[in-house]
Amino acid sequence: MEITPMIAGRARSAGQRFVVSLLAGLVAVLALLLGVGVGPAMAESTDPPSSEQPSEVGLDENPFRVSGNVKLNSEPLAGVHITVTGGGYTADVYTDAEGQWRVGVPEKETYTVILDEQTLPEGIAVIDEADETPNEKEAEIGPSGRVTMNFFIGRGERNTVSFFDQLVERLVNGLNFGLMLGLAAIGLSLVFGTTGISNFAHAEMVTFGAVAALFFVGFDIPIWAAIPLAIAASAAFGLTLDAGLWRPLRRRGVGVVQLMIVSIGLSLAVRYVFQFFIGGGTEQLPGNDSPTIQLFGAVQLSVIDLVSMGLSVLVIVAFSLWLLYTRMGKATRAISDNPSLAAASGIDVDGVVRVVWVVAAALAGLAGVLYAYYRPGIRWDMGAQILLLLFAAVTLGGLGTAFGALIGAIIVGVLTEVSSLWIPADLRFAAALVVLILILLLRPQGILGRRSRIG
Repeated sequence: MEITPMIAGRARSAGQRFVVSLLAGLVAVLALLLGVGVGPAMAESTDPPSSEQPSEVGLDENPFRVSGNVKLNSEPLAGVHITVTGGGYTADVYTDAEGQWRVGVPEKETYTVILDEQTLPEGIAVIDEADETPNEKEAEIGPSGRVTMNFFIGRGERNTVSFFDQLVERLVNGLNFGLMLGLAAIGLSLVFGTTGISNFAHAEMVTFGAVAALFFVGFDIPIWAAIPLAIAASAAFGLTLDAGLWRPLRRRGVGVVQLMIVSIGLSLAVRYVFQFFIGGGTEQLPGNDSPTIQLFGAVQLSVIDLVSMGLSVLVIVAFSLWLLYTRMGKATRAISDNPSLAAASGIDVDGVVRVVWVVAAALAGLAGVLYAYYRPGIRWDMGAQILLLLFAAVTLGGLGTAFGALIGAIIVGVLTEVSSLWIPADLRFAAALVVLILILLLRPQGILGRRSRIG
């Protein structure tokens, strides 16, 4: 009778040991799982990005590239988290010590590039008045197989200054933009004055200058040498177009309307040739992130902006002297006033028109390089973005008058920048067109035009 309690006691002891062993095993497994799974995740969420995190992902496995820079006032930011996603593919990288990152992607598609603002320094954010989500950008892989997406931090500081300071800053920026527009508008006005052609392909001459500079930079040519080469290439491009297209059409007596339609077709063709070679993304020229200089008040201009304004003024002054005092310049003005009378006076109209095409293309090429820094960036359709403003400047200043085109361009540039104080940035180009309509209602011939030029 006493054996049964002993067996029962031993059974209870064995059962307790089994339960204790089972609980200990479960605790060990749980601890192991927590140590492997949760520990690194918690460390990843709390530790800031380090310089050891990858700045290049998928370059060996994938044929196409998405890359970029992250900078704060021209200073690189390291350890910023970037996510590239699209087409079922996602990659995470961190900027290196130079603020650069690179991602290999498998397909030629449009990818979304997202900058994690939580990894930026405290108090810093991506700010862009024209974009509600400035930390997200769309990157389209073009035929070149590469696209660059840059994030420049700290562009929204002017929102904190007074209205007067903002107005002065916009006036200065508008003057810079207007001088750049003036270079292109002068050439467009010269072509119209001497040939009567409303050249819609002039926008592609602007783009050609920027693309040519990018091409020469690709051969490790310094930018200070690439710009003159790009201007020379633009002049050669204008000469080629005149010799191969416009001059034969003029000799056949093709009407002005037909020539305008040809220029529209040429514009579309050349534009998509640019897209084929440089893709649909945005490329940058060296020095686009040059440091800013405090001028006065809240006005800050980068070194590139100051060089751009100085170069524009220098070229415009040189062109004015050429147009006013040289024999070729006087012949150009004579043909613009009355081509038939100029030809009867012994002026070689075809020769002068050829020079006009060369000068107009060279000025447009320089404007394209400066616009690439002003945007900033080079796109295949960058010239088309300002074509309407160029025609507005020429019409506002007076059809066929070079100095009128310059005045009109400065007015359009200033109004475009200043109007963004009251209207959305995407609509700022419309303000210049409204003023153009009002001016034409009061003075149809433009500011410096003559009534005999109309009709």
